[in-house]
Amino acid sequence: MGFNMQQFSVLISVFYKEHPVFLRQALRSIWHEQTLKPTEIVLVKDGPLTKELDDVIEKAMREMPLRTVVLPTNQGLGVALNEGLKNCSYDIVARMDSDDIAMPNRFSIELSYLEYHSNVDVVGAWVTEFGNYPLEKLQTRKVPENHVDIYHYAKSRCPINHPVVMFRKSVVEKVGGYQHCFLLEDYWLWVRMLTQGAQFYNIPQSLLWFRTSPDMFRRRGGLRYVKSEIRFQYRLLKIGFITPSQYIRNVGIRLCFRLIPNKLRIFLYKKFLR
Repeated sequence: MGFNMQQFSVLISVFYKEHPVFLRQALRSIWHEQTLKPTEIVLVKDGPLTKELDDVIEKAMREMPLRTVVLPTNQGLGVALNEGLKNCSYDIVARMDSDDIAMPNRFSIELSYLEYHSNVDVVGAWVTEFGNYPLEKLQTRKVPENHVDIYHYAKSRCPINHPVVMFRKSVVEKVGGYQHCFLLEDYWLWVRMLTQGAQFYNIPQSLLWFRTSPDMFRRRGGLRYVKSEIRFQYRLLKIGFITPSQYIRNVGIRLCFRLIPNKLRIFLYKKFLR
């Protein structure tokens, strides 16, 4: 008896600061270079873009089943993804960031897993970080494989690599979708899904090249990020996902990490957090 792959959407959001070359590489990786191509690509323009970005998108629309959702002003990732999700035609949705590169077998592996495990709602994977080009491997960002380990890991760190995730749209919408939580929209979504019974699994292999840079680490520091982290941890405490002692520990670690100089943050990230 034959096995038929479901149709699925890819959801990607772009705003004006994105690099057009990186966007072109990302789009090529999810269409031209995939062994299993998506049925549709939904790209959210999160506010007005540069001419260079618009040119990349217009060219891509002639080459692949890509359609756009246009937001009149920059709304942030959470709002943009929710709008995009509403426009996804299929229940299976794969996320993709506009500066990463999907490995050629990413969609076939993830979709096969969801097809054969109907009880699983979210499937993630490892990602391999790189600098200027994919062969410049830095390290692999590994996350726990099984649901129980993912649940416990989530009490201290984000258990899913967001840019490589594939999920069931209906289950995401059931918990309210993405909600505003500065730079932590995905983590907050996973926690809400975990506490409401959704089932998770991480494929123990790299399926995406994840682009890193000093600017990425710089964005992960500063008072604004600290305030967001504290509010987020308080949310977890309030819903009973973490204990008061876990809250104090998590906040203490994050305060130190977010407020140290960027070079030291990069060193600690590479040395201990991976």
